[in-house]
Amino acid sequence: MTSFTTFYLGQILGKRVVDADGRYLGIVKDLLVDSDSTEESALHPQVRGIKLKFKKQITVYSFDNFKIEKISDKIKVICTQLTELPSNQTNRNLYLVDSILDKQIVDVNGRKLVRVNDVRLVTLVNGTFALAVDIGIEGLIRRIGFVKPVKSVLALFNKTVPAKFILWEDVEAVDFSSLNIKLSKTFAKLQTLHPSDLADIIEDLGKKASADVFQALDEEQAADVMEELEVETQIHLIESLPIEKVADVLELMPADEVADILDALEDDKAELLLNEMEKDSSQEVRELLDYPARSVGSIMSTELISFDENKTIREVLDELRRIKPETETLYNLFVTDPNEVLIATFSIRDVVISDPDATVKQIMKPSPVHLHNYQKIDDIAEIVSKYNLLAIPVVDWNNVLQGMVVIDDIIDDLMNKRRTNK
Repeated sequence: MTSFTTFYLGQILGKRVVDADGRYLGIVKDLLVDSDSTEESALHPQVRGIKLKFKKQITVYSFDNFKIEKISDKIKVICTQLTELPSNQTNRNLYLVDSILDKQIVDVNGRKLVRVNDVRLVTLVNGTFALAVDIGIEGLIRRIGFVKPVKSVLALFNKTVPAKFILWEDVEAVDFSSLNIKLSKTFAKLQTLHPSDLADIIEDLGKKASADVFQALDEEQAADVMEELEVETQIHLIESLPIEKVADVLELMPADEVADILDALEDDKAELLLNEMEKDSSQEVRELLDYPARSVGSIMSTELISFDENKTIREVLDELRRIKPETETLYNLFVTDPNEVLIATFSIRDVVISDPDATVKQIMKPSPVHLHNYQKIDDIAEIVSKYNLLAIPVVDWNNVLQGMVVIDDIIDDLMNKRRTNK
């Protein structure tokens, strides 16, 4: 049978450490665990060091020569030899007290922020490992030494102290501002969250931590998350991060979304960002910003796909595979002439069920319902409801295709989430 000892971080903090002969070596101030999320040990990071305070001096030692003994629920910390850890190991790993205990962390499985009240650890034959974080009430009362009295009182009423744990593999710390750790590795688990969940978490964080988390995301995920954030958080992040980083993220977002964000900024800041963005991207945004508020053009998406009516279905599919469009872009596919005049529409369903050798002309629907770019937004809801459309093409007065309004933008407008309600 494998021998193991479980204990809590709160149980050893402040504990006296003695050697084999009972001589006092100091008191426990913190534990140091692996922080590299690329290693297998990240599932249950191993304790590598222990921070001790002796008189007025604080030193971090290798945990290899330390042993945690648990006898009748009493914890003893014994050391056979003091070996100081070099700074390159202490700097790149994770201190549980400094970075986890009492901090807000992300429950990746539950997709929310929680506060850590304690950390559960286990000692096996091959080392000591972090198992889980305690986010329950028991973790709080354990640290002030009242677990037994509270449990005794509750037992009289057939009640128990609520215990709640999150396994370490479902945990992501979010505030490492005091540590020299590469954030791209530190926040690896956050990459698994849906952008809307991650946006909710960022909005719940403090200003410093939210900027750290956002900056650690790769640019594509950052763009997806930026779209989901409330305007106040968008503005905070834009003002907190380097202008180059923000511009790179905005370039990956739909032009209409970018226009909404820039419209909420001071003119000088918006102009700086537009100048930093690539010319084609910034030009699209500028054109949208020129539209009057409450006009169709101000909320339309310019990301759309149009085809010549003589294209075959096979050629359409090849083109879609090549460009890999976003879901909203596929709500409606358009047919235009060489001058970009709107002729007809067809759907992705029409493409899927048609013969590969058929032409677009054979499946398209001529004279489509459409909107004018300077038409009032108030007209959209009635048209969408009447024709049961997911997207409506937008044209200018010469019927040249300008963009499309998707159902998502209409819902946002009706729910007062966008600048179109000004």
